[in-house]
Amino acid sequence: MRYTLVCIVLMCCASAIATPAWAREKSDVIVMSNGDRLTGEIKGLDAGVLYVSFDYILGTSSVEWSKIRNLQSKQLFIVKTQNGHVYTGTLHTAKTAEERPIQIQVFGASNEKAVLDQPQVVEMTQTSERFWQRFNGQVNAGIQYSKGNEATQFNLGSVVEYPRERWGAGITYNSTLSSSTGTTPSTRNAIDLNTYRLLRWDNWFYSGLANFLQSSEQDIALRTDLGAGFGRYLKNTNRVKISLLGGLAWQSTRYSPSFVQQGTQNVAAALVAGQAQLFVFNKTNFSFNGYSFPALSQPGRVYTSTNASYYVKIFGDLTWNISFYGNWDNQPPPHLSGSDYGTSAGLGWTFGNR
Repeated sequence: MRYTLVCIVLMCCASAIATPAWAREKSDVIVMSNGDRLTGEIKGLDAGVLYVSFDYILGTSSVEWSKIRNLQSKQLFIVKTQNGHVYTGTLHTAKTAEERPIQIQVFGASNEKAVLDQPQVVEMTQTSERFWQRFNGQVNAGIQYSKGNEATQFNLGSVVEYPRERWGAGITYNSTLSSSTGTTPSTRNAIDLNTYRLLRWDNWFYSGLANFLQSSEQDIALRTDLGAGFGRYLKNTNRVKISLLGGLAWQSTRYSPSFVQQGTQNVAAALVAGQAQLFVFNKTNFSFNGYSFPALSQPGRVYTSTNASYYVKIFGDLTWNISFYGNWDNQPPPHLSGSDYGTSAGLGWTFGNR
């Protein structure tokens, strides 16, 4: 019941955030390489795609970043480059020769100006002086049913992000419920919190995380992971993003009553994490997140967790996705399973700058 309540609360928060209390003006100007002139609201840039909203088109349209020749916006954006530099300000385009890449001018406070070559810009996110206009994210849901053994699986996921110029934070929620005739229903609920801050060195950052897991397959009533470390973006372009993180963590696991009363286990561990994202313009998006916790207080024991998702855009803000999740413990308590993994598929809806 309490996990269902958490799910409902997160859904309500996502719905509230998805409908900002203040709407932006659709006065941004985009000029394409072929001379077409578009006026609308620039939502953001991600994976080589500029997302734009128009008054006369439902949903969000996708524009190929490399085919834009001119850009003007009076709204505030957080602009990130391949080498990890970050700027905040309004957008303008400097005049360049036809054969040269265009240059994006970012005007910050006190008329400070940064001039960036278009290929160097890998991400732009709307920001605002108003708190509620800074969020973005997505909600995914799916259901599968088999008549043969009356097997049913429900899955629900939600991601909410809060990006700022030099730092950011996010929360991810995933829930799966599986049941079939003659078996006990299986549940898995996971909440992941993370925050990061960019360092002065190119593409270096430090990050903190807090993960919470409930898994009936592994008889885990609650597993809590608290960790922090330093990381670096190994690849950061409009097509690929790869990062690695290393640090220390503390893991506390409370097991459900089983054949033997297991109680709570506390473990000090090293932290190794990796993230990868692959993009294809306006079509697909593949993301992978993996965590490994080699135990320091119990040498030889390793806990691993991974999530992978493949998204295909249908139209507007609607996507179809298939996901894989997995948890492994190579030295679980006696009589308990050392793994829990599965797949899910369903529809997704993005909001904010996603």
